Amino acid sequence: MGAQSVKELTVYKKSYQQAMDFFEVSKRCPAEERYALTSQGRRSSRSVPMNLREAWAKRRYAAHFVSKLTDCDGENSETDTSLEFARDCGYITTAEHTEMTALNHEIGKMLGAMIKSPEKFPLTPDS
Repeated sequence: MGAQSVKELTVYKKSYQQAMDFFEVSKRCPAEERYALTSQGRRSSRSVPMNLREAWAKRRYAAHFVSKLTDCDGENSETDTSLEFARDCGYITTAEHTEMTALNHEIGKMLGAMIKSPEKFPLTPDS
């Protein structure tokens, strides 16, 4: 039996954790980054699990499901860029960057697998 809720998916759990991790490290950013790095990074990182929930609701239609997963993948890539800026601006350490981008890339691989095989996530009568 497959997952009955998007919250059961490993990719959802990891993307939610990524958003929370970014939120925590972004608290260290200076005020002048409020609308650039802080706001954009928080938005893109939170958008991944939010779009996953929307994708899950639309999985009855493969094209809609894949479209929302593609949105997730794009937001995940944007988060990766925000992590690079955070490192290069000195707001996170190289070790934090390495750990956070490893999670980001893992999420990207999971999303890619879902995009390639949407049929593995059918809408069941109970979901």
